[in-house]
Amino acid sequence: MPGVLTQTTPFKTITVKELHPTFGAEVSGVDFENSTDEQFDEIVAAMAKYGFCVFRSTPLTDATHVSFSRRFGSLDNIARFLTPGRALRYEHLELFDASNLDTSGAILPANSPRAHSSRGNRLFHTDSSFNPRRASFSLLRAVELPPPETGGNTDFADSRTAWDRLPDDMKAELLRDDWTGAFSMAHSRKLGSPEFFADMDPVEAAPMARHKIVQVHEASGRVGLYVGAHLHHLEGEGMSAERSKALVEFLNAWCQRKEFVVSVKWEREGDLVIWDNRAVLHRAGEWSGDGVFRRDMRRTTVHDDGERAWGENVVDTEMPNINAWIAKKAAVGEVKVA
Repeated sequence: MPGVLTQTTPFKTITVKELHPTFGAEVSGVDFENSTDEQFDEIVAAMAKYGFCVFRSTPLTDATHVSFSRRFGSLDNIARFLTPGRALRYEHLELFDASNLDTSGAILPANSPRAHSSRGNRLFHTDSSFNPRRASFSLLRAVELPPPETGGNTDFADSRTAWDRLPDDMKAELLRDDWTGAFSMAHSRKLGSPEFFADMDPVEAAPMARHKIVQVHEASGRVGLYVGAHLHHLEGEGMSAERSKALVEFLNAWCQRKEFVVSVKWEREGDLVIWDNRAVLHRAGEWSGDGVFRRDMRRTTVHDDGERAWGENVVDTEMPNINAWIAKKAAVGEVKVA
């Protein structure tokens, strides 16, 4: 069966529990504070095989979260998002704030600009696809969790098996035409909260990044779909706006089919999930505690160093930042800021 895991070489230093017939695993036995090169190589091999891995009750702190992440490659940081005088809840710029907390640690109002922006994360996407240089791995850690009955899972979609099981005629078209996708964070934000961002045009908010939507995952040699909510439109010879819209909608819906999706429940503080953005899509699951319960999640994002890392973009192009657009519009009263 296409996409089913076939690797049989046993791991020596870690224990793996598969979470789905085609992808995802829960990994135990990792010594995060003194992980040997052999063990780290096995983690990388597990990532290539499964696309995402879950590690329960890790002892990671902010500092060790960052240092462990650096073993995968150079890290993105939040410096470009900082406005003058903005305070940080924690020390490390390499940690992206995926919480519902403001800079003082208070719960964000559900109608705040950042809360509206975060709604885009509830749509399946790949981290940093809107950047000229795509991301390889994301490492998300639970620092403080809300009551378990409120939900808040993270869902993953297997974009490699989704490719494997596409109809043959669709595969042939995608391989023949080799479409380029134009990706924009503004697009996913507008999809996630259309009323709040009603006057934001993704074309003008920030430069879009260009990446091929059919890519070979170098670590596994498998082909995957590189799509998601940041994908604004497709480009290439003969591509019309109507065909682009239809194809983007089809491919995103296809990847979200039930057989390609698994949901991960956050159980304890210290839980860590690592995923490969070149092999899976992900989204923040629905939860009922927004604006009520504290949920502190922190993520590092690793810059891809593979052959296709920069896609169709100029190497070393500056990373886009739609927060600058929001602040500019807010200053002149052209966008609502709660």
